[in-house]
Amino acid sequence: MPSPTRGFLGRRRERDPRLPPGQYDVGTDWPVLTAEPTPRIPPERWSITVDGEVESPTTWTWDEAHRLPPSEYRGDIHCVTTWSKFDTRFGGVSLDTLLEAARPTAAARFVLATSSTGYTTNLPLADVTGGRAWLAWEFDGRPLTPEHGGPVRLLVPHLYFWKSAKWVSRLTLLTEDRPGFWEQNGYHDRGDPWRQQRYQGD
Repeated sequence: MPSPTRGFLGRRRERDPRLPPGQYDVGTDWPVLTAEPTPRIPPERWSITVDGEVESPTTWTWDEAHRLPPSEYRGDIHCVTTWSKFDTRFGGVSLDTLLEAARPTAAARFVLATSSTGYTTNLPLADVTGGRAWLAWEFDGRPLTPEHGGPVRLLVPHLYFWKSAKWVSRLTLLTEDRPGFWEQNGYHDRGDPWRQQRYQGD
């Protein structure tokens, strides 16, 4: 019996190598997902504090943060709900800049990010240093909307996006890990998309 032709079977679609396992390309969409009501925070009332295991706890207002050296992220983001968005562009400031001013102690190993809503998420300090994390207040050259975490969100794009806390207002450095909101409810402590670290035990 002759083999079926390529045209009969159809073309096999190649998987985009930028997609982690279990993810799909959301295209131009950017789904809005949140664990709490969306706050409307005027920029002039926003501030960010870095405290905990640091030598110089520091708070920056909106204007003070904008006077720091600007930094940009261009790349992909991945949500634990299985969507990925390619070629995003965020503007803001590198967390390295804030941490350089606050000066983490030698004992600091983890960060607990807290939002103005009370939402928290935990991260290893190594995941927010070395050019891997930002405070973002722009997306595609425009102010970040409240639905997506504006006026300012944490951006840790190499981890699942629940780690990029919306409406971030405090970063507390810790000697020991302290689970945040979703981590206390069964999500993975780290959340690496390429390892499919979605839930505790993954």
